[in-house]
Amino acid sequence: MCDHCVSAAGKTGLSRRGLFAAGAGLALAGMLSTPLLAQSATVGPDEALKRLVDGNARYVAGNLNERDFSAGRAARAASQAPFASILSCADSRVAPELAFDRGPGELFVTRVAGNFVNEDVLASLEYGAQVLGSQLILVLGHSNCGAVSATINVVKEQTKLPGHLPSLIRAIRPAVLAAQKEGAADLLKAATIANVRLNVAKLKKATPILSQRIAQKQLAVVGGIYDLATGKVELV
Repeated sequence: MCDHCVSAAGKTGLSRRGLFAAGAGLALAGMLSTPLLAQSATVGPDEALKRLVDGNARYVAGNLNERDFSAGRAARAASQAPFASILSCADSRVAPELAFDRGPGELFVTRVAGNFVNEDVLASLEYGAQVLGSQLILVLGHSNCGAVSATINVVKEQTKLPGHLPSLIRAIRPAVLAAQKEGAADLLKAATIANVRLNVAKLKKATPILSQRIAQKQLAVVGGIYDLATGKVELV
């Protein structure tokens, strides 16, 4: 650091670490004020959803687009411009890029068992929308979800789970209770759908970033259920 910078830091009371932290804060603020790749994020929410629906139809039919994943690798190393973000369950049988027949750099995927919104997931999706220019968020549940099933068991049997598993239960429990209140014949299916819908609603209300972008028609939030047996995604 130059003598002038050291002097300036001393006068303002900023340490070397403080200067670095301030610089990092300004850089992040700049990133959040303007999407890095706004010129690429022009498909719009409706077209983004259509791309996912069409891609899933190809996946179900077994007509996936052939791709050379090495092509464009250098460009992707420099930047990314995903047109959609996915909040998916962490289940190993669910692979969003495959399910929607999309290549690297096209989807911004966050995953957690039970596909629910917490602070970290919300921050990630805000980053995808505001900084990367994602036009759509899809909350993707799936059939026979173990996290939802475990929550049902806890609600019904008062099962005690070890470790940090209760944190998953607390997040999914409102959906199970809502499905129970409806008197659903298939509680697992109903709770899975309710969980998706509750988290879609939560994201739509999330201030300040997501709700503002939705109001400006720069972003849409939808929900879907992936069927493990067929690979088909049904919007809910």
